[in-house]
Amino acid sequence: MTATNPSLPARVLVLQHTIEDSPGYLGQWLDRAGVHWDVFCAEAGQAYPDSVAGYHGLAILGGEWSANDDRPSLRHAESLILQADAAGIPVIGHCLGGQLMARAFGGQVTRLPRPEIGWLPLQVHDLPAARQWFGDVAAAVVYQWHYDNFTGLPAGAQVLAASGACAHQAFAIGPHLAMQFHIEITPQKIEAWLGEPGAVYPAAVRQGIATVESPERMRQSTGRHQAASEALADRIYSTWRERWKR
Repeated sequence: MTATNPSLPARVLVLQHTIEDSPGYLGQWLDRAGVHWDVFCAEAGQAYPDSVAGYHGLAILGGEWSANDDRPSLRHAESLILQADAAGIPVIGHCLGGQLMARAFGGQVTRLPRPEIGWLPLQVHDLPAARQWFGDVAAAVVYQWHYDNFTGLPAGAQVLAASGACAHQAFAIGPHLAMQFHIEITPQKIEAWLGEPGAVYPAAVRQGIATVESPERMRQSTGRHQAASEALADRIYSTWRERWKR
Protein backbone atom coordinates (compact mmCIF):
# COMPACT_ATOMS: atom_id res chain seq x y z
CA MET A 1 0.00 0.00 0.00
CA THR A 2 1.41 3.38 -0.93
CA ALA A 3 -0.78 5.93 0.87
CA THR A 4 0.11 5.49 4.56
CA ASN A 5 0.97 9.13 5.34
CA PRO A 6 -1.44 10.25 8.10
CA SER A 7 -1.38 13.79 6.69
CA LEU A 8 -3.10 12.58 3.52
CA PRO A 9 -6.90 12.32 3.38
CA ALA A 10 -8.38 8.84 3.65
CA ARG A 11 -9.37 7.28 0.31
CA VAL A 12 -11.82 4.45 -0.27
CA LEU A 13 -12.48 2.40 -3.40
CA VAL A 14 -16.12 1.41 -3.99
CA LEU A 15 -16.95 -1.29 -6.53
CA GLN A 16 -20.49 -1.00 -7.91
CA HIS A 17 -21.67 -3.87 -10.12
CA THR A 18 -25.07 -2.77 -11.42
CA ILE A 19 -26.52 0.66 -12.10
CA GLU A 20 -29.47 0.28 -9.72
CA ASP A 21 -27.32 -0.80 -6.75
CA SER A 22 -25.78 2.54 -5.79
CA PRO A 23 -23.66 3.22 -2.68
CA GLY A 24 -26.72 4.51 -0.85
CA TYR A 25 -26.13 5.11 2.85
CA LEU A 26 -22.48 4.10 2.51
CA GLY A 27 -21.91 7.13 0.31
CA GLN A 28 -23.70 9.37 2.78
CA TRP A 29 -21.57 8.03 5.63
CA LEU A 30 -18.31 8.50 3.73
CA ASP A 31 -19.28 12.07 2.85
CA ARG A 32 -20.08 12.90 6.46
CA ALA A 33 -16.78 11.37 7.56
CA GLY A 34 -14.89 13.58 5.11
CA VAL A 35 -13.51 10.57 3.25
CA HIS A 36 -12.57 10.77 -0.42
CA TRP A 37 -14.13 7.87 -2.29
CA ASP A 38 -13.99 6.66 -5.87
CA VAL A 39 -16.83 4.53 -7.24
CA PHE A 40 -16.66 2.51 -10.45
CA CYS A 41 -19.79 0.88 -11.91
CA ALA A 42 -19.21 -2.18 -14.10
CA GLU A 43 -22.65 -2.13 -15.73
CA ALA A 44 -22.09 1.52 -16.71
CA GLY A 45 -18.94 0.48 -18.56
CA GLN A 46 -16.47 1.79 -15.99
CA ALA A 47 -13.53 -0.59 -15.65
CA TYR A 48 -12.38 -1.32 -12.12
CA PRO A 49 -8.84 -0.15 -11.27
CA ASP A 50 -6.01 -2.59 -11.77
CA SER A 51 -4.75 -2.00 -8.24
CA VAL A 52 -5.91 -0.98 -4.77
CA ALA A 53 -2.66 0.90 -4.14
CA GLY A 54 -3.29 4.29 -2.56
CA TYR A 55 -6.59 3.29 -0.94
CA HIS A 56 -7.26 2.81 2.77
CA GLY A 57 -10.46 0.76 2.45
CA LEU A 58 -12.30 -1.31 -0.15
CA ALA A 59 -16.11 -1.56 -0.25
CA ILE A 60 -18.01 -3.87 -2.57
CA LEU A 61 -21.71 -3.36 -3.25
CA GLY A 62 -24.48 -5.78 -4.16
CA GLY A 63 -26.45 -6.33 -7.33
CA GLU A 64 -28.83 -8.70 -9.07
CA TRP A 65 -26.05 -10.80 -10.58
CA SER A 66 -24.93 -14.09 -9.09
CA ALA A 67 -21.40 -14.21 -7.73
CA ASN A 68 -20.96 -17.35 -9.84
CA ASP A 69 -21.84 -15.60 -13.12
CA ASP A 70 -19.17 -15.71 -15.81
CA ARG A 71 -18.49 -11.97 -15.83
CA PRO A 72 -14.96 -10.53 -16.06
CA SER A 73 -15.84 -7.69 -13.67
CA LEU A 74 -16.75 -10.17 -10.92
CA ARG A 75 -13.45 -11.99 -11.26
CA HIS A 76 -11.70 -8.58 -11.30
CA ALA A 77 -13.44 -7.70 -8.03
CA GLU A 78 -12.22 -10.95 -6.48
CA SER A 79 -8.68 -10.13 -7.57
CA LEU A 80 -8.90 -6.70 -5.91
CA ILE A 81 -10.20 -8.33 -2.72
CA LEU A 82 -7.12 -10.54 -2.58
CA GLN A 83 -4.89 -7.57 -3.36
CA ALA A 84 -6.45 -5.63 -0.49
CA ASP A 85 -6.01 -8.56 1.86
CA ALA A 86 -2.34 -8.88 0.97
CA ALA A 87 -1.84 -5.15 1.54
CA GLY A 88 -3.72 -5.09 4.86
CA ILE A 89 -6.55 -2.95 3.44
CA PRO A 90 -9.87 -3.75 5.19
CA VAL A 91 -12.63 -4.96 2.87
CA ILE A 92 -16.36 -4.69 3.52
CA GLY A 93 -18.87 -6.51 1.32
CA HIS A 94 -22.61 -5.97 0.93
CA CYS A 95 -24.74 -8.92 -0.31
CA LEU A 96 -23.14 -9.80 -3.69
CA GLY A 97 -20.00 -8.09 -2.38
CA GLY A 98 -19.94 -10.43 0.61
CA GLN A 99 -20.47 -13.42 -1.66
CA LEU A 100 -17.52 -12.35 -3.82
CA MET A 101 -15.41 -12.12 -0.67
CA ALA A 102 -16.37 -15.69 0.19
CA ARG A 103 -15.37 -16.89 -3.28
CA ALA A 104 -12.12 -14.92 -3.29
CA PHE A 105 -11.02 -16.43 0.01
CA GLY A 106 -11.88 -20.00 -1.03
CA GLY A 107 -15.54 -20.38 -0.03
CA GLN A 108 -18.63 -21.24 -2.06
CA VAL A 109 -21.82 -19.43 -3.06
CA THR A 110 -24.99 -21.42 -3.76
CA ARG A 111 -28.73 -20.91 -4.13
CA LEU A 112 -30.84 -20.84 -0.97
CA PRO A 113 -34.07 -22.88 -0.69
CA ARG A 114 -35.98 -19.67 0.08
CA PRO A 115 -35.12 -16.08 -0.89
CA GLU A 116 -34.99 -13.31 1.68
CA ILE A 117 -36.51 -10.04 0.48
CA GLY A 118 -37.51 -7.20 2.78
CA TRP A 119 -36.92 -6.23 6.41
CA LEU A 120 -36.16 -9.44 8.28
CA PRO A 121 -34.69 -10.34 11.70
CA LEU A 122 -31.25 -11.75 12.24
CA GLN A 123 -29.52 -13.01 15.36
CA VAL A 124 -26.05 -11.78 16.26
CA HIS A 125 -23.81 -14.45 17.77
CA ASP A 126 -22.29 -13.91 21.20
CA LEU A 127 -18.71 -13.64 19.99
CA PRO A 128 -16.00 -11.00 20.52
CA ALA A 129 -15.72 -10.40 16.77
CA ALA A 130 -19.49 -9.94 16.49
CA ARG A 131 -19.47 -7.39 19.30
CA GLN A 132 -16.63 -5.51 17.62
CA TRP A 133 -18.61 -5.12 14.42
CA PHE A 134 -22.22 -4.95 15.68
CA GLY A 135 -21.91 -3.68 19.22
CA ASP A 136 -23.87 -5.23 22.06
CA VAL A 137 -27.01 -6.05 20.08
CA ALA A 138 -28.18 -9.67 20.15
CA ALA A 139 -30.65 -9.21 17.29
CA ALA A 140 -31.45 -6.72 14.57
CA VAL A 141 -33.88 -6.20 11.71
CA VAL A 142 -31.99 -5.59 8.47
CA TYR A 143 -32.86 -5.24 4.80
CA GLN A 144 -32.40 -8.29 2.59
CA TRP A 145 -32.75 -8.96 -1.13
CA HIS A 146 -30.94 -12.13 -2.11
CA TYR A 147 -31.42 -15.58 -3.57
CA ASP A 148 -27.87 -16.92 -3.02
CA ASN A 149 -25.64 -17.12 0.05
CA PHE A 150 -22.06 -17.93 1.01
CA THR A 151 -22.96 -21.45 2.10
CA GLY A 152 -19.34 -22.66 2.02
CA LEU A 153 -17.19 -20.45 4.25
CA PRO A 154 -13.51 -19.75 3.65
CA ALA A 155 -10.97 -21.28 5.98
CA GLY A 156 -10.52 -19.04 9.01
CA ALA A 157 -13.85 -17.25 8.58
CA GLN A 158 -15.99 -16.70 11.67
CA VAL A 159 -19.79 -16.53 11.31
CA LEU A 160 -21.14 -13.50 13.18
CA ALA A 161 -24.88 -13.59 12.49
CA ALA A 162 -27.66 -15.82 11.17
CA SER A 163 -31.33 -15.76 10.24
CA GLY A 164 -33.98 -18.45 10.07
CA ALA A 165 -33.57 -18.89 6.33
CA CYS A 166 -29.85 -18.16 6.09
CA ALA A 167 -27.28 -19.53 8.53
CA HIS A 168 -24.50 -17.26 7.26
CA GLN A 169 -25.60 -13.63 7.43
CA ALA A 170 -22.14 -12.22 8.08
CA PHE A 171 -18.62 -13.47 8.52
CA ALA A 172 -15.36 -11.89 9.61
CA ILE A 173 -12.00 -12.94 8.26
CA GLY A 174 -8.91 -11.01 9.31
CA PRO A 175 -9.81 -7.28 9.27
CA HIS A 176 -12.62 -7.83 6.75
CA LEU A 177 -16.41 -8.12 7.05
CA ALA A 178 -18.72 -9.85 4.57
CA MET A 179 -22.46 -9.23 4.96
CA GLN A 180 -25.36 -10.94 3.24
CA PHE A 181 -27.73 -8.07 4.06
CA HIS A 182 -27.89 -4.50 2.76
CA ILE A 183 -26.74 -2.23 5.57
CA GLU A 184 -26.26 0.52 2.96
CA ILE A 185 -29.99 0.54 2.17
CA THR A 186 -32.00 3.75 1.81
CA PRO A 187 -35.69 4.30 1.06
CA GLN A 188 -34.66 5.60 -2.36
CA LYS A 189 -32.86 2.35 -3.19
CA ILE A 190 -35.87 0.31 -2.09
CA GLU A 191 -38.19 2.29 -4.35
CA ALA A 192 -35.81 1.90 -7.28
CA TRP A 193 -35.69 -1.87 -6.78
CA LEU A 194 -39.46 -2.15 -6.39
CA GLY A 195 -39.82 -0.22 -9.63
CA GLU A 196 -37.87 -2.89 -11.52
CA PRO A 197 -38.01 -6.02 -9.35
CA GLY A 198 -37.36 -8.65 -12.01
CA ALA A 199 -39.39 -11.83 -12.39
CA VAL A 200 -38.48 -13.78 -9.25
CA TYR A 201 -39.69 -11.30 -6.63
CA PRO A 202 -43.31 -10.87 -7.88
CA ALA A 203 -43.63 -14.65 -8.15
CA ALA A 204 -42.34 -15.07 -4.59
CA VAL A 205 -44.88 -12.53 -3.32
CA ARG A 206 -47.72 -14.38 -5.08
CA GLN A 207 -46.54 -17.65 -3.51
CA GLY A 208 -46.74 -16.11 -0.04
CA ILE A 209 -43.18 -17.06 0.95
CA ALA A 210 -42.76 -16.09 4.58
CA THR A 211 -39.32 -14.54 4.06
CA VAL A 212 -40.54 -12.24 1.29
CA GLU A 213 -42.36 -8.98 2.06
CA SER A 214 -44.93 -7.53 -0.31
CA PRO A 215 -44.25 -3.99 -1.58
CA GLU A 216 -46.89 -2.56 0.77
CA ARG A 217 -45.52 -4.33 3.81
CA MET A 218 -41.94 -3.46 2.82
CA ARG A 219 -42.75 0.24 2.70
CA GLN A 220 -44.39 0.07 6.13
CA SER A 221 -41.36 -1.80 7.50
CA THR A 222 -39.01 0.82 6.08
CA GLY A 223 -40.69 3.47 8.18
CA ARG A 224 -40.18 1.35 11.29
CA HIS A 225 -36.64 0.08 10.72
CA GLN A 226 -34.69 2.54 8.56
CA ALA A 227 -33.39 4.63 11.47
CA ALA A 228 -32.12 1.59 13.37
CA SER A 229 -30.52 0.27 10.20
CA GLU A 230 -28.61 3.49 9.74
CA ALA A 231 -27.47 3.42 13.38
CA LEU A 232 -26.17 -0.12 12.89
CA ALA A 233 -24.50 0.97 9.64
CA ASP A 234 -22.75 3.77 11.55
CA ARG A 235 -21.34 1.19 13.96
CA ILE A 236 -20.24 -1.20 11.20
CA TYR A 237 -18.67 1.45 9.00
CA SER A 238 -16.92 3.08 11.97
CA THR A 239 -15.40 -0.27 12.94
CA TRP A 240 -14.26 -0.74 9.35
CA ARG A 241 -12.68 2.72 9.35
CA GLU A 242 -10.82 2.04 12.59
CA ARG A 243 -8.97 -0.73 10.75
CA TRP A 244 -7.72 1.43 7.91
CA LYS A 245 -3.98 1.95 7.81
CA ARG A 246 -3.10 5.65 8.10
